[in-house]
Amino acid sequence: MIIRKASVNDIPAIKSIIDIYAKQELMLPRSLSELYEFTRSFHVCEIEGEIAGCCALQVSWEDMAEVLSFAVKQEYRDTGIGTKLVKACLEEAKDIGVNEVFTLTYAVPFFEKQDFKIIDKQMLPHKVWTGCIKCPKFPNCDEVAMMKKI
Repeated sequence: MIIRKASVNDIPAIKSIIDIYAKQELMLPRSLSELYEFTRSFHVCEIEGEIAGCCALQVSWEDMAEVLSFAVKQEYRDTGIGTKLVKACLEEAKDIGVNEVFTLTYAVPFFEKQDFKIIDKQMLPHKVWTGCIKCPKFPNCDEVAMMKKI
């Protein structure tokens, strides 16, 4: 199992993993062009040449970043991949000087284990909500906002 930064060659696999959850309305769908644009934001988990999971860190403001597009293939869930992917994003946040990392998620118990705390969505900058317009649930978001101080 290797956790590494994504390359452009990983984007089709990342999209296929995200699409599975997006079709279930468990995460925001992402276009290929969007994924290629944000390639450098992604970490992937590679197992024997297969991309088993992905997670991105996107800076939102001078001291805040978001963990997004976090997904692990169903057959690899509960193997520790998710924890390793999120930790890689948190390490990157620390390295670039971000003080707080947030996520909008349905996986509340998972993120609580990573020391994220539930917060009011109103605490997040308006810039965050630009991605929400693409969501089929907008403006009635039922995801939970969570934050971790670095």
